[in-house]
Amino acid sequence: MNRLALLAVGVAGLTVVAAGPAAASPAAATPAAAADQTVTTCGNSGLQAGLATRLCAEVIGTAVEFHGRVGLAGPPSPGSPTPAPKELFTTLSVEVVGAGTPPVTQDRPVVFTSTTLEVHGPAITAPCGATVRGTFGVASFPWSARPVVHEVTLTC
Repeated sequence: MNRLALLAVGVAGLTVVAAGPAAASPAAATPAAAADQTVTTCGNSGLQAGLATRLCAEVIGTAVEFHGRVGLAGPPSPGSPTPAPKELFTTLSVEVVGAGTPPVTQDRPVVFTSTTLEVHGPAITAPCGATVRGTFGVASFPWSARPVVHEVTLTC
């Protein structure tokens, strides 16, 4: 078979699988199980200190934990040397929007090598229906932070 025929067979197979009835799992149907399920969402990426950054949130019921990700902005050029380690100063803030309380802020120095790293922030709880905002900034001399922001609304 040529590649086009294989592609057509693969697409047809996917169509058949997608057209079949969806089976609901019993655990997903109960509200108690849904409250224990972790839902992870991520905001848009940004460029800070010459690196790609992104802020993600993990929600379990009414608890939210944000974590910032720092990685290379693109693949290294073939044959280029491994990037030198870089000291970064990270700031991760979490707040319940409209609650009137100050954000919980964590400042942490980290060393970035060529692999993606995660900076976990403090976990907070908020009432159902509340919107929780996280802000993640990365600075490294001579660059100042240009924080990325991500918001989640607790739908309990």
